[in-house]
Amino acid sequence: MTRVPRPDDVPGLPARRAALRLLDAVLRRGDPLELALHGAAQGLPAADRALVHAIAAETLRHLADLDALIDGATRQPLPDDAKARMVLRIALAQVLALGTAPHAAIATALPLVDGGPRKLVHGVFGTVTRNGPTLPDPPTLPQEVAARWAGQWGEAMPDAAAQAYGARPPVDVGLRDAAETAIWAKRLGGTSFAPGHVRLAENAAIPELPGFAEGAWWVQDIAASCPARLLGPGEGRAVLDLCAAPGGKTMQLAAAGWRVTAVDQSKKRLERLRENLARTTLSAQIAQGDVRTWSPDAPVDAVLLDAPCSATGIYRRHPDVLHRIGSRQIAELAELQTELLGRAADWVKPGGTMVYATCSLERAEGEEQIAAFLAKRPDFTPCPVRADELPAGIVPTPDGWVRTLPDALAAQGGADGFFVARLVRTATGA
Repeated sequence: MTRVPRPDDVPGLPARRAALRLLDAVLRRGDPLELALHGAAQGLPAADRALVHAIAAETLRHLADLDALIDGATRQPLPDDAKARMVLRIALAQVLALGTAPHAAIATALPLVDGGPRKLVHGVFGTVTRNGPTLPDPPTLPQEVAARWAGQWGEAMPDAAAQAYGARPPVDVGLRDAAETAIWAKRLGGTSFAPGHVRLAENAAIPELPGFAEGAWWVQDIAASCPARLLGPGEGRAVLDLCAAPGGKTMQLAAAGWRVTAVDQSKKRLERLRENLARTTLSAQIAQGDVRTWSPDAPVDAVLLDAPCSATGIYRRHPDVLHRIGSRQIAELAELQTELLGRAADWVKPGGTMVYATCSLERAEGEEQIAAFLAKRPDFTPCPVRADELPAGIVPTPDGWVRTLPDALAAQGGADGFFVARLVRTATGA
């Protein structure tokens, strides 16, 4: 007697179940994709975990366009949170974004709706795929996000953001020894926009590249390197790197000759920072603590506050942020940034420097945050950024800040969205 396969016997089904759990965690609970992946894909081998991540990330990147295809094949729209809609998103993302054969995609989709509308899912999937659809290039941004960014930056900004969304982000690396920039650009086959930076020619297996094992460099987007650049050479002076893990800016500062104390509240992320320091043979003191309650023993020469933020500036690599983050979350994070700025400012010596940064495309977390801070703290004054302090292609704003939008370095592959401000504490408070 031939045994009828159980649903869980379908090859590849556990990975699709995990992708369904992962998308539910992101879209319903608002969990970050990278953090939710561990729980959703627990017990799966590494190759399957990578597949789970790819399915979820591509589903999120193309969510608006996948929904348009689904809605065009149904008489009545499925509820946004319907399991049938989520299963169809996963199946179509595999076919249209990952190149999975339609028969394989539907074979692993139908068991996900056991006890549910299997006929509906099968019918809608067939209707969509028979028409030979393609996903728009670039992907369509979520409507709320496009409207918010257009209101802040002008109507052209969402178009530039969509173009960046559809392109694979390049890989930048920061160098332990900026004097060897030309050497490493040649060895890695890349190009450099600034001392201590190389942009790789293609996405390669990072640990296998020359210089990684011996700690000659670390992965760090060109925009993310700007905050530490603005503090210049350390010459043995003391700096606090707040919210420091996993340590790209800590390593920059240590390599530039600063005595760094790196502070972060996450034990797990600090473990990665320690590993990065050990690999690069750079040194820093490490303190685990919440900046809202932690305090240094004495004021320092400089503070770099890379504040917790919406992370909308790194949406190219983390498409979940466009679906998890809205006006409410941005307002809550801005309140936290205000609190952290106030505490960090008190730890700067008179005459010392504070750099504030966020990987955000929201004015509330950048320009508006600093304007409000300066209005309350007459003992701080802006220290405008000069063009010659920044990588080629990134220019200061008229106010002397750094603001990278989606069109920054577009011809060279783009850059993450960042805001950076440099302030000096005056001796007189005037």
